[in-house]
Amino acid sequence: MAFSQGDAFAHGGLASQPFEFETQEDGASQAQTFNFVDDDDDDYASTEPLSSHAVGAGGRRALPSAGAELDEGYDHAGGVDGGDASLNFVEDDADDAASAKLPYWKCEYCNIHTPAAVVKCCATGKWFCNYKPPGLPASCIVYHLVRSKHNEVMLHKESPLGEITLECFLTGAKNVFQLGFVPVKEDLVVLLARDTEVSRSEYDWDLSKWAPLVQEKELVQWLVKKPSDAEALRARPCNVAQINKLEELWRTNPSAQLQDVVLGEGGTLSDAEPTPVQMLYEDAYQYQNIMGPLVKLEADYDKHMKETQTQENVSVRWDMGLNKKRIAYFQFCTPEAELRLLTGDELSIRHPGDATHPSWQSNGTVVRLSHSEEVGIELRNGDAAPIDLTTGFSIDLVWNAVAYDRMQTALKTFAVDETSVSGYIYHRLLGHEVEQPPMRVHLPRRFGAPGLPELNHSQVFTVKSVLQKAFSIVQGPPGTGKTVTSASIVYHLAKQNQGQTLVCAPSNVAVDQLTEKIHRTGLRVVRFCAKSRETVESRVDYLTLHYQVRHLDTPDRAELHKLQLLKEELGELSQADEKKFYSLKRAAEREILQAADVVCCTCSAAGDPRITSLRFRQCLIDEATQATEPECLIPIVLGAKQLVLVGDHCQLGPVVMCKTAAKAGLGQSLFERMVRLNLRPIRLQVQYRMHPCLSEFPSNTFYEGDLQNGVTASERMPVGDEFPWPNRERPMFFYTCLGQEEVSASGTSYLNRTEAVNVEKIVTRLLSAGVTPAQIGVVTPYDGQRAYIVSYMQRCGTLRQALYMEVEVASVDAFQGREKDYIILSCVRSNERQGIGFLNDPRRLNVALTRAKYGLVVLGNPKVLSKQPLWNNLLVHFKEQEVLVEGPLSNLKCSMVQFARPRKFAPDSRMAAANGASRGFDRMGPHGIPEGLGDGTPLFPDGGNLAVGPRGQRQNGGGRRGQGGGYGQQGGGYSQYDSQRASAFGGSQADYVTQQSFGSMSLGEPQHAYASQSAYESQQGYYGAQNFDSQFSHQSFSQDSASHTFGFSAASQDDNLAWGGAHGYETQAYDSQVFGSQPTQSHSQSQQTQ
Repeated sequence: MAFSQGDAFAHGGLASQPFEFETQEDGASQAQTFNFVDDDDDDYASTEPLSSHAVGAGGRRALPSAGAELDEGYDHAGGVDGGDASLNFVEDDADDAASAKLPYWKCEYCNIHTPAAVVKCCATGKWFCNYKPPGLPASCIVYHLVRSKHNEVMLHKESPLGEITLECFLTGAKNVFQLGFVPVKEDLVVLLARDTEVSRSEYDWDLSKWAPLVQEKELVQWLVKKPSDAEALRARPCNVAQINKLEELWRTNPSAQLQDVVLGEGGTLSDAEPTPVQMLYEDAYQYQNIMGPLVKLEADYDKHMKETQTQENVSVRWDMGLNKKRIAYFQFCTPEAELRLLTGDELSIRHPGDATHPSWQSNGTVVRLSHSEEVGIELRNGDAAPIDLTTGFSIDLVWNAVAYDRMQTALKTFAVDETSVSGYIYHRLLGHEVEQPPMRVHLPRRFGAPGLPELNHSQVFTVKSVLQKAFSIVQGPPGTGKTVTSASIVYHLAKQNQGQTLVCAPSNVAVDQLTEKIHRTGLRVVRFCAKSRETVESRVDYLTLHYQVRHLDTPDRAELHKLQLLKEELGELSQADEKKFYSLKRAAEREILQAADVVCCTCSAAGDPRITSLRFRQCLIDEATQATEPECLIPIVLGAKQLVLVGDHCQLGPVVMCKTAAKAGLGQSLFERMVRLNLRPIRLQVQYRMHPCLSEFPSNTFYEGDLQNGVTASERMPVGDEFPWPNRERPMFFYTCLGQEEVSASGTSYLNRTEAVNVEKIVTRLLSAGVTPAQIGVVTPYDGQRAYIVSYMQRCGTLRQALYMEVEVASVDAFQGREKDYIILSCVRSNERQGIGFLNDPRRLNVALTRAKYGLVVLGNPKVLSKQPLWNNLLVHFKEQEVLVEGPLSNLKCSMVQFARPRKFAPDSRMAAANGASRGFDRMGPHGIPEGLGDGTPLFPDGGNLAVGPRGQRQNGGGRRGQGGGYGQQGGGYSQYDSQRASAFGGSQADYVTQQSFGSMSLGEPQHAYASQSAYESQQGYYGAQNFDSQFSHQSFSQDSASHTFGFSAASQDDNLAWGGAHGYETQAYDSQVFGSQPTQSHSQSQQTQ
């Protein structure tokens, strides 16, 4: 598609402007910042008549000049008639009669209907304008395309360019987010899709001048006119909330109008917001009534997303697995990062048939995933597959409700079954402060486990502490041996002879890793898998239940083996044999499970009837911070009397796709809530992954300088001398890239072509230096960049293509819990404003920086990133180490870029919540315990502490598992096992836990300050951090809100948040100079951060 740009639509430069956009990406609800490319070389005027470019290359019609001579009587502002007659806007949205007078091409949002200013969404047939109503972060058409996940548009027939669908001049691609324009003559531009291959011999175009059509959150104005100010004043008022509801309503009622939302008509959309999660719950019924609807919201959203993802015209190659099952391989790339496929997922493949083949359909399980986005599924009925056909297939995602149903079942069980958990754990889960019951524990002389590495001092302390508590949470920073520690805990729990131990995690990868470690200790372990994963290969196949059933060699199982072989040979059994086979198989499974010391499975698989028929007094949940509360509850309600949660709330949390459910708090893990309720975590402190220079910034920034290095620099020295590290003694650098970001093809993600080019160069240099592809990981926060890097390296890499295909390119979220020798981080965001989207999340940065063992390269625009306080701190760190560089890789030099003035770093509300910031309470008592609820009502009106009576009953004073005294008082329940508080300030050390704190337990020489209280509490009205797990109280408050010892701030004026000296402990810092209020005034954190 080619056309000239005329004076009537001269755009006068396309400056870059960012805008916030609420999208669902990477599984989480995030405020995204779209930014579009600057191009100062895009002003081209035309004086040629309409017919001068009638036909373009390849037979595609060239578009008329925007400034060409138009028919008389046409008025750009008023339409065909001219004047204002057609601009009959209505003030009252409810006035149906007036609305009926508007033309059918009126904007569905604001009613603007100037033909030159509106375009049609090809997918829905609805019209939208190129105007940004007040409060809307994008023009109506761009906002609709992103919200609806559509990408093709058509101009109005009465527009200067006529009724055309925008498409690539050479390929015919119609995705407007991929389309851009290139000047080919002084008076002519052509539309080209991003990275279109152009023959130099046929077209002499300067592709470096390519610029996107979507800029400044709207379509370029020379293509689609922006309404005049007078027209905008007459637009129908609408706000973002109304438009979002309308877009949601269109999913079930495509004919709905905005007035249906405004007036509540239509009856298909509920305005009621779900009840948000609480810190404390009256009883399990309230807990179920709050969590249950949130689970349903997430289930409904997941169902809708998967059922609307269909890929047509897919090419398939066929193969046969070792088990004689048919496997279909194909390229399947979902446009949504939140719908990332995993092994074990179910897909449906179908073919409409032709003259020689009947229609065919089969479901299959994902058994193969590659970095090149090739998917392999094992078909259930592959015998009838049309293996002589390779094209014309359609792929659908299959939604499975099992996981959500099991969450609802667990919530109900927790409420009605008094045997589901012990009384202590029941009240702890509800947030009640209760006294821990005495534990009958036989402490071993050695806290390590056979077959596992020796434990360090913090791991020994962790195992020792966990064994003596009914409910423990263990924080495992990156590389600290969390899996080994968890396996050691499980070993000693099993040796207490309290029954079987259940070990769970939200992901299969984490379960497999832990299963392997536990097996090394000599315990009898069974890895229980969902039926859909029984065909998926793993390194612990020999420990799986289905494997052990198949290889039972006892004489009484001979009949089972005969029926199993018969079924594999024939494909099916008679009804009588099938019933017999099922009965024998279930009996064998029950026998194996009951004989096991430890059963390992995912949290969701713990709801399988074969598991729920058993009872587990001891339960450990690994990666607990990556699971939602209802998901964690599935294994807990199987009789837990001793519960251990292992995770790290300073890394990424659960993935919640539904924005409404996430806003209500479903994305908060049980681990996080317990930390906020002052159940203090035990932190592992020695990291064995990173080169010491790589761990320095994460340790100081996210873990109060608490991490110690278990590896030396010499053990992590990078191989070869060919790679241009600025300082080989410190194998890391920040590579300055100033290329502009662009919106990706999905419209909901970003890419940066300049960074992608440099990623390829860095990968090539590493490979040339002797590093293998398997040692390299490319990490980026955006799926658009991930896909572009994969494509670019395969197209433009100078080495063998196979090498680049073996290099893993993944999102930050996908890399959590994993490591590579060398990590390349592409930041992507580069614009003229401060929007950096996902990169604002400290947790995401923590994960990204802590994946590398030997070397780390970060690519980004320091001018943009430095405007954010946390990134400013990181850039200063790189600059101080003289590894902030620019220039070609062969001649890197220290960058002279000037940063924006740094601001004190304070985490966002999610991060602050994870680190114990109070929310929803009016005032804090001793130890950070909330004294009042958000409405100002005292938690205990009688002034007494909570005493626990029978399940579900709360009494003041006395009662079963009761405790006397108020919070923090001598003999009070909370401080009974707490250390003595000391007035520690600015790094002074508090008293240590005494030997009497845990009965006869002797902790030996004190190593940590378990409780400290910042100064100025009484003099200045501040409440400091309870620093339980770091050696010193790294907290420094001053009247001018001085920064934290390691770069944190006491308060942030933007977010009204305070970062305490320790992760996971209550902090309030209300500075009268920052917040503009008296220090003694009470504040509600929920009102300030939400």
